[in-house]
Amino acid sequence: MAQRFPSIEDRHREFVEKQRIFFVASAAPSGRVNVSPKGMDSFKVLGPSEVAYLDVTGSGSETAAHLRACDNSRLTIMFCAFEGPPMILRLYGQAHSLPLGSTDYAALAHHFEALPGARQIIRLDVDLVQTSCGMAVPNFDYAGERDQLKNWAARQGEEGLRKYWRLKNMESLDGLPTGFDPDAMSQ
Repeated sequence: MAQRFPSIEDRHREFVEKQRIFFVASAAPSGRVNVSPKGMDSFKVLGPSEVAYLDVTGSGSETAAHLRACDNSRLTIMFCAFEGPPMILRLYGQAHSLPLGSTDYAALAHHFEALPGARQIIRLDVDLVQTSCGMAVPNFDYAGERDQLKNWAARQGEEGLRKYWRLKNMESLDGLPTGFDPDAMSQ
């Protein structure tokens, strides 16, 4: 049965730190709802009411656009156990996009492994933690990380990434601006 908590407890942190994948859900006031899988050890619990993840280059940037389009910058992050005892854990709250090259990004970057293609840190001020049983989620065996994205981003170099961001990451599927400034985004 679902349970609600006002903040992240130690047992929640322990669960989150064991997971190899998480899902991020965002939406603007209208248009498409986006759900994106994330991995690569890019998620950190910063405190009982604050988490962040390092966002790397992708084919779009719906989350950044949705956060800009919403007055309340709502975001949900979900973890589910694919190994061991079943559980689903959701973190709800208000999020902020901290673009690469900004002082806010630099202030949190030390929490993460430097990854080629990193473009922003998403910080979430958590106002609700919800757990539920997860008994319908199947068991899967972890086979390892994929290196394709890291290798692709490393081959692009900074200028190649800026070119890609200009082409693919300046607006959402619904035409909302992401707020990225590729010329200001530098490692």
